[in-house]
Amino acid sequence: MDVNQVLESTLSPGASSMKLSYQADAPERDASVRNNAEQQLTQAAELDLSRYVSTLAQELANEQALPHIRSAAAIALKNSFSAREYTRLRELQSRWRERVAAEIKTSVKALALRTLASKDSRAGQSAAQFVASIAAIEIPQNQWPELMPALVANVGEGDDHLKQSSLLAIGYICDSEDSELRDSLVQHSNAILTAVVQGARKEETNFDVRYAAIVALSDSLEFVRTNFENEGERNYIMQVICEATQSGESRIESGAYGCLNRIMGLYYDKMRFYMEKALFGLTILGMRNQEEDVAKLAIEFWCTVCEEELAIEDDNAMTQAEGGTELRPYFNFSRVAAREVVPVLLDLLAQQDEDAQDEEYNISKAAYQCLQLFAQAVGGDIVQVVLGFVEQNLRHADWHWRDAAVSAFGAIMEGPDEKMLEPLIKQALPVLIQMMGDVSVQVKDSAAYTLGRICENVSVSIDPHTHLAPLVQSLFTGLSTNPKMGASCCWALMHLAERLAGEPGANVNPLSGHFQESMTHLLSVTDRPPGNDASLRTAAYEVLNAFVTNSAHDSLPVVAKLSDIILHRLENTIPMQQQIVSADDRNTLEEIQTSLCGSLLAIIQRLEREIKPQADRIMNVLLQVLNSVGARSSVPDTVFASVGALANALEEEFVKYMDSFAPFLYNALGNQAEPDLCAMAIGLVSDVTRSLGEAAQPYCDAFMNYLLQILSGTFDSTQVRPAILQCFGDMAQAIGPHFEKYLSVVAQVLNQSATMTLTDGAFTEFDYFVSLREGILDAWDGAILAMKQGKTDYLRPYVDSIFKLLHLVSQDQNRSEALLRAAMGVIGDLADAFPNAEYGQAFRSDWMTQLIREVRSSLEYSDRTKETARWARDQVKRQTPGGQVAQMS
Repeated sequence: MDVNQVLESTLSPGASSMKLSYQADAPERDASVRNNAEQQLTQAAELDLSRYVSTLAQELANEQALPHIRSAAAIALKNSFSAREYTRLRELQSRWRERVAAEIKTSVKALALRTLASKDSRAGQSAAQFVASIAAIEIPQNQWPELMPALVANVGEGDDHLKQSSLLAIGYICDSEDSELRDSLVQHSNAILTAVVQGARKEETNFDVRYAAIVALSDSLEFVRTNFENEGERNYIMQVICEATQSGESRIESGAYGCLNRIMGLYYDKMRFYMEKALFGLTILGMRNQEEDVAKLAIEFWCTVCEEELAIEDDNAMTQAEGGTELRPYFNFSRVAAREVVPVLLDLLAQQDEDAQDEEYNISKAAYQCLQLFAQAVGGDIVQVVLGFVEQNLRHADWHWRDAAVSAFGAIMEGPDEKMLEPLIKQALPVLIQMMGDVSVQVKDSAAYTLGRICENVSVSIDPHTHLAPLVQSLFTGLSTNPKMGASCCWALMHLAERLAGEPGANVNPLSGHFQESMTHLLSVTDRPPGNDASLRTAAYEVLNAFVTNSAHDSLPVVAKLSDIILHRLENTIPMQQQIVSADDRNTLEEIQTSLCGSLLAIIQRLEREIKPQADRIMNVLLQVLNSVGARSSVPDTVFASVGALANALEEEFVKYMDSFAPFLYNALGNQAEPDLCAMAIGLVSDVTRSLGEAAQPYCDAFMNYLLQILSGTFDSTQVRPAILQCFGDMAQAIGPHFEKYLSVVAQVLNQSATMTLTDGAFTEFDYFVSLREGILDAWDGAILAMKQGKTDYLRPYVDSIFKLLHLVSQDQNRSEALLRAAMGVIGDLADAFPNAEYGQAFRSDWMTQLIREVRSSLEYSDRTKETARWARDQVKRQTPGGQVAQMS
């Protein structure tokens, strides 16, 4: 194998980039060459890993090699021992530990460190990545002890190339998400700080070196908590960072403000002195910096301040509610600074870029976000400052300032007291509605967004008799006239529909008089040619769904007529499958079908049993859609949701469609290549069985087989396991005593699931294990209810395991209200199933009494949960000797 040629072939576009003429098949041939080269490297690594890494390391360190060859060698080395996916990462790291000879490891690491000093900056930077990948393996094992001292010495004594690459290596190491490495870095905090602070000082004249040091410092801040506790060290670190904000080099200044953001988030309790002496003034200067990246990060500093103080207030309130006394320090930085910072933010709102894309994050958007956070953090204190700005600029000749004024008003709609905002909004609404007709589309878009903020947060200020008609008309006019403001108009209309829906089931609501006209507008917008404004069409369908969902009873005839239009449109998409000639065509068709099925779902859910006259037509078109879509399409998800809603509406009458629909459901359950679709199908099994009741029995053998196959299949069934267990419970309740044939195998699955334990420190698994236990209890409850109907003896072999699970729940602090409600349901139904005190000793246990009392008397839980606990207590009382009743009362 010619190493140089193989490495060169891994670099896309490879040799084809050197050609003078373009050939149509060049990209395909380049990909083929690259894939072939990567396979050769993989085979070489599998054949002799020690020789492989040694050869590549020598090529990386070869000063005579071409720069891109050295970079390719470094990339291949790094990729040999690092990966984003956790399981793959651990597998690759074990290869270094187990398959590379000790002397080769020593040689390879020495070559990598030597390459850091290369005059070829690309080689040095590439070597830094490889060094970090090996450090991630060896530092947690207390190996390679000479690495950190070597990097520190390089920064202190090396030339500029060596300093920069060594600092990059430190930054890459500290930036790792590997938990074992991050835990191990704490013991190296002194060495890390020594290097990065030395490189970040104002005495460092090379800006590349200083920038690399600032980035590494930012990445290392989490590991230097011990150093930050020391006032002298903390003062020096803060001095170096503050000086970097005034370096005159935009990269360094941006990096320094980024450091300050992280420090505020990590060490808020240590920041009072620095805020008073330096940070307040420095960040104001930074916000006014002409370099956009610097200004944005200075603005984000105050975003961090506000977010941190909002979090502290929430934490302290929770602590006090629980009777605690240890409160987090709270210095009110945002409130103290508001009078100086907010006017700067208001001026920055006027730095809009007329040509900016909607997703582009620029200074004006950063200022808007920060102003929102200030409003949440300081509440009413911000109102007068903002109102003065709004009044001064609302009629400004320059659209930038009009837009800034409208945006500023919208930014304070969350935070200040509603009673303070309400009269201001009532006064402003006619002006905002009028500005929906401004000559500037940017101003119109901001006005629509501000109206949406009002609808979302202070809808009580909208007078249905005075404001609603012109508000709805202006939003629909904006939606129809300019695509740029379409998203904001849609967003405002959705919030308007949700906030003015009135009480559930109301005969009439404020939108009733506008419902028919609104449907007409929305149908017009969504009926534009497929190639135009796809995102606007999707948003408009979402608005239509919101109006349907929140419609009053007097609008149901309009909803019923709407179903005809939606079904007709969906039927017209079926032949379009034959007209697809490109991926764009397919994506457009899927987007339209998904939106139409979403609207159909909203209509079915709103009409409920009244959808029955359309049921045959609905199922016919949905089956056609399922039959026509290709693999890995997103459409079946929404189709299944619509089928589930129809099943819920028709209940047992849905059985007439099962023979036609079941094959599609079975295919989805068996399609483990598409986990999301499979998960959707599991939920649909629950919907269908609950709706059909005993009529679901003929399909339960197939359902059970597929569900058990998923649990024992090749793909990771972890995330769908709770849903499958809940599905068992739904199936049991549906078919009643007939569930006896499945009880033993389901019990085996439930007992196996109950033995699963939480990995120590794995906080991300908490929610999963709570939902898993909830699924187990739901399944047991369904089985108990099913067997109560004359077959309770079949439950006896499993009663002890049910009590064991309930005891586990009672002892575990990681539990949700839903889990405890499920536990109460199992206790009550189990007591009802065995009323003759066969298991009286278990029901009289102290932990059972305490668990029921705790749930029944909790102030945090809903009435539904507490009522379930009272019912459980009553069931237990009936079979418990009278002497124990007093303990529960």
